[in-house]
Amino acid sequence: MVTRRAPIEWPGGAKICVCTTIAFEGFRYASQYGHKEAAPGKPNHFSLSYGEYGPKVGVWRIFDILERQGLKATFDVGGLAAERDPEILKEMHDRGHEPAGHGYANDSYPSDEDVEGELRDMRATIKAIETATGARPVGWVSPGSVGTAKTFEYMIQEGFLWNGDDASEDNPFIKKVNGKPLVILPRINFPTNDLIVWLRPQNPPSAYYEGFRETFDFLYEEGRRGSPKWIDLLLHCHMGGRPALAGVYERSLLYAKQKEGVWFARRRDIAEWILKRYGD
Repeated sequence: MVTRRAPIEWPGGAKICVCTTIAFEGFRYASQYGHKEAAPGKPNHFSLSYGEYGPKVGVWRIFDILERQGLKATFDVGGLAAERDPEILKEMHDRGHEPAGHGYANDSYPSDEDVEGELRDMRATIKAIETATGARPVGWVSPGSVGTAKTFEYMIQEGFLWNGDDASEDNPFIKKVNGKPLVILPRINFPTNDLIVWLRPQNPPSAYYEGFRETFDFLYEEGRRGSPKWIDLLLHCHMGGRPALAGVYERSLLYAKQKEGVWFARRRDIAEWILKRYGD
């Protein structure tokens, strides 16, 4: 039987938690954008060039925005991207951002028919991030949030703290996996996701800001009435790092910073707080 969850508390009695997640991805055959699909198993060179904007330009613009705003982000990092550009991962880590695992190649999805392949990709991604930064990631988001029946078990086995694949809740919660706690940070970024809101539907950039503002205002009021929530602003370096969207992303951060009682946190910070406050 499903019962209503009790309200959670944020540090300092914050009314809302604001997290920003940046996808830094690598592709073998195609990114999420292309004029024409290539034959299966063949590279779409234009689409791959669209993805290359991320390490060449987008990630640096996003670094600059976060530095201007004095904020730290979680970066969902593909293992292939970490292998290709380890100097960017080191920069990311040195700036105080959190590199989390985000699959190996981001145009390849895990499958219940090949769970061993999921574990191989997970371990390859851990190795790539650790080699570049000197630290193992503590968070994992499957490519497209598409996990398998074994994802949580593998995560516990590999020492992860949090997962971002689930979309069944507003707030973080603890899931016991083989008797051990795994913090679930639900997928809540549908109104603040550059792929979903801007690129695929070809909306104007303002749709991202409007989606953020409407969602933030509603959740802020819930927090003011005693039921705090969190909001996550998601960008992909090769999409939202472009001039069209970077400005409305920064406007969204500025909007949140004008409010009182806002806790800005990386996903790792949120997961550690949930375990400390609500863990057994």
